[in-house]
Amino acid sequence: MPRRWQLTVLASVFAFMIAYARLGLGDQGPSSAERILLDSVNAERKAQGIPALAWDDALAVAARSHAAEMARRNSVAHVLPDEPSLPARATRAGVRFSWLSENVVSAGTVDNAHAQFVKSPAHRANILDPDMDRIGIGVAQRGGQVFVVEDFCKAK
Repeated sequence: MPRRWQLTVLASVFAFMIAYARLGLGDQGPSSAERILLDSVNAERKAQGIPALAWDDALAVAARSHAAEMARRNSVAHVLPDEPSLPARATRAGVRFSWLSENVVSAGTVDNAHAQFVKSPAHRANILDPDMDRIGIGVAQRGGQVFVVEDFCKAK
């Protein structure tokens, strides 16, 4: 019986490590899914003559945390019950900003998520805001869906 318990604990730790790696919470720079979204956002900006956004690791920490929480709760919202606001999440992650905005969505793929953002006037406005100069993106998966958070800021 104790051996079975040890195997269960090891399997749980291994599953947590895989989930942690997939969320990209321990990495510097964007994951492959986040890179697709970053490139898509910057392509939209370039097409409008707006400078590209720089990747911000601290902003990505805030976005990844919120994406993971949305996936855990299977809910899409800018603020979930008992969760801090975007400015509080960004500050806690160490982001130095003078202005923030956020896009959130759930979709079947990151490409579909980007397409939804571009079709929404409010989300598109965030993507094309010329005052923003940094971006952090978080992508979490649950049941065949991706939960995407794009956090934008004007850095201090």
